[in-house]
Amino acid sequence: MTTDITTLTPDVVIVGAGPSGLSAARELAPRLGGGVLVLDRESTAGGIPRHSDHPGYGIRDMRRFMSGPAYARRLVEQAEAAGATIRTDATVTGWAGDHAIEATTPQGRIRVEARAVVLATGARERPRPARLIPGDRARGVYTTGHLQNLVHLRHGKVGKRAVIVGAELVSWSAALTLREAGCRTVLMTTEYPRPDSYALFSVPGRILFRTRVATRTRVTRIIGRPALEAVEVENVDTGERRVVECDTLILTGDWIPDHELARAAGITLDPGTKGPLVDSALRTDRPGVFAVGNMLHPVDTADIAAIDGAHVARSVIAWLNGERVPAGQVRLVADAPFRWVSPEILRPGDPVPSRRRLLLWSDRYIPFPQVVLRQGGKVVARRRLWWPAAPGRVFRVPTDILSAVDPKGGTVHIGIR
Repeated sequence: MTTDITTLTPDVVIVGAGPSGLSAARELAPRLGGGVLVLDRESTAGGIPRHSDHPGYGIRDMRRFMSGPAYARRLVEQAEAAGATIRTDATVTGWAGDHAIEATTPQGRIRVEARAVVLATGARERPRPARLIPGDRARGVYTTGHLQNLVHLRHGKVGKRAVIVGAELVSWSAALTLREAGCRTVLMTTEYPRPDSYALFSVPGRILFRTRVATRTRVTRIIGRPALEAVEVENVDTGERRVVECDTLILTGDWIPDHELARAAGITLDPGTKGPLVDSALRTDRPGVFAVGNMLHPVDTADIAAIDGAHVARSVIAWLNGERVPAGQVRLVADAPFRWVSPEILRPGDPVPSRRRLLLWSDRYIPFPQVVLRQGGKVVARRRLWWPAAPGRVFRVPTDILSAVDPKGGTVHIGIR
């Protein structure tokens, strides 16, 4: 018995219809005669913003202050108006060649044979099993994405008292969703010595939601069967433990890229981000395959991911026009307290990184860090920055600090004095 496969041949196939994928499609479609196809496994395009029903989207890329669903709809409209084709309910199952992928759809299997591939599959929060939280297998434990999908898209119910693991931007997004669902957030926990989010969000959030943020704490046990009744919270400095009654537990942050397709292609992954290793043109080490958005730097805001998508268009078109990777490269490596840096590779003649910023993730809070670049065992640049490096959010370094880097001088380490 044989199964028919429909073959499509666009110029570019984009995997993922979130902000980065849709922005890439919007920029590429008007410039290509052979078409741009966007595939997404969800039934509706737009990515995470479509079920994040609160304002704060579109600020940097659209210069607007929008709700998540409105922002998602606008991205879809822009991509389609530009001429891109978006197919939802299309789950990519694997590779069928260097630039060919296979997918399943309700209409049957398809093979897409493109000239270039853009991976825009985003990132996800680690669920409870990946976090190794012991205790009962209780009902009422969610990630932020699961919670927002349940409340905003399916109009489901949660409990009345919630504990949120994490105190970063996405944690306050979860608190907003809980509030809409009639559930009070009684506690946020974070292992860091201060809230991970910007004070602009955390201070009003604590007042608005009457929520205590417990720093240097972690959830060590889940209590309740079959439904959640409480969690045990430990002070990581003293070891003191207490039980907090709740019927809802939200696990926020602790992001990991959706990198399965990149792994299947044998694309090199960065050990820090766990996403594809890329240069400032957003090329992976598989020729003609590019990566954008939060699969590269989990996790940043939706508008930054969208700007990433727009940034890749120049590189994709250059590839389609026959330009190849410039010779020579300098590897960027993050030193403690930084966990990762993105992009990780600099090449002569390549465009500067998106928004002229290097993106880094810090594992500790530093109020006014002096960033130091070392190459060949010597300090080649240092820069005092007047914004903090803080866990739970991306730290941005202007790329003009790289002007002192020797393109033939070997690996560059980026750290703090």
